[in-house]
Amino acid sequence: MRIDFLKGAALVLLSIYSSGVAAQDSEIALLRASLAELRSEYDARITDLENRLAAAEQNAMQANYATQQAVSVPVSTDAGGGSNSAFNPAIGLIFQGQAWNYSQNPDAHLIPGFPLGGEAGPVAEGLGLGETELVMSANVDDKFSALLTAALAIEDGESVIEVEEAWVEATALPAGFGARFGRFFSGIGYLNVKHAHRWDFADQPLPYQAFLANQYIDNGVQIRWLAPTNLYMEFGGELLQGDRYPSAGSAHSGAGSYSAFANFGGDVGVNNSWLAGVSYLDATAIERPSGDEDDPLLFNGESRLATAQFVWKWAPNGNWKNRNLIVQAEYLQRRERGEYSLPGMAPANYDVDQDGWYLQAVYQPIPRWRVGGRIDALSSDDPGPAFDGTLLATPGSDPRRFSFMADWSNSEFSRLRLQFTKDESGFIDGYHWGLQYIHSIGAHGAHSF
Repeated sequence: MRIDFLKGAALVLLSIYSSGVAAQDSEIALLRASLAELRSEYDARITDLENRLAAAEQNAMQANYATQQAVSVPVSTDAGGGSNSAFNPAIGLIFQGQAWNYSQNPDAHLIPGFPLGGEAGPVAEGLGLGETELVMSANVDDKFSALLTAALAIEDGESVIEVEEAWVEATALPAGFGARFGRFFSGIGYLNVKHAHRWDFADQPLPYQAFLANQYIDNGVQIRWLAPTNLYMEFGGELLQGDRYPSAGSAHSGAGSYSAFANFGGDVGVNNSWLAGVSYLDATAIERPSGDEDDPLLFNGESRLATAQFVWKWAPNGNWKNRNLIVQAEYLQRRERGEYSLPGMAPANYDVDQDGWYLQAVYQPIPRWRVGGRIDALSSDDPGPAFDGTLLATPGSDPRRFSFMADWSNSEFSRLRLQFTKDESGFIDGYHWGLQYIHSIGAHGAHSF
């Protein structure tokens, strides 16, 4: 009996132990399954978040790239900011107006030896409305972005709309390359790519007026390459239609101009930054008009322009909002070979070297207020006796101007400016006083250096 009792107790204990082990194994299996499921869900969520992060970074990069019209160099002292949606158009309006007073009739303004083309020359006297710019930009998709700038103006009492810029840019090219095609401001020079509302003075320097009719805009394609170096180095070239001053007539089957440019820059400590560059423009002109619109001078031939520029910017600790100084200078040299047809005269051979330069400094001593001074000048070879007594004859003295300005900006979106100019570029010295306002609403893209 005692043996049977012991056997039964052993069997009971074994049964209880087996049940406990089975329950424990079942719990372990359940825990393993739960852990595997959690790990799977976790991996899926991590993968999803990584994909969303990559997409967000790509969209942000494209949106930022689309708003920039030139690559910025560190420690820029221009106003900028504002973020745009990656694919919805960013829309902005820029309002400009002025009031000018001249000691001489601006309608009779001439620069001897330098007939003006395009929109060069002084603005109308009295109260006037400047260009109102409509700007739209957005990403087209993950490979392209686009920008439109339309200038709304009043000419001869009638409202007109002019397409200033309408370009598409490839944003996903490898190895630091960029490409733009459509209508755009050429990359030559320093001021040429800047819209009027970003000028430090109310008008362009004399060399830009005489050689580029204020600014060179054309249709074509632009290729740029940004070197992967600590020193900022950008190289570019353009093939252009050649239908705007200083070219004309769309020579060579609609490819009448080409250009090349190179820019270099960097920082000097935390207070200073600089930018230097050179560029070259080769333009073919077929009956290019200049001077009087009703009885113009017509030029047929080649116009070649070389430029060099240097810009230095200073701001304590890189904080341009409180105090800053900008000093910039450009030198432009033009050679034109061909023939001019003057009113009432037979065409005459024309082979002349001309150059121009400007030097300016703009200082902001306290927030919102700036003062600046600029000197600009031109000089020219003698085109020969065939042009004696004409507008193309060498002037008795080199054209020159001295300008001073003071402006107040309540914010980066509004500016009021007062400017005075002593003008020694014509036959008679003149004095100009001007007031200007610039206000913008809507999207406000980043500014280049």
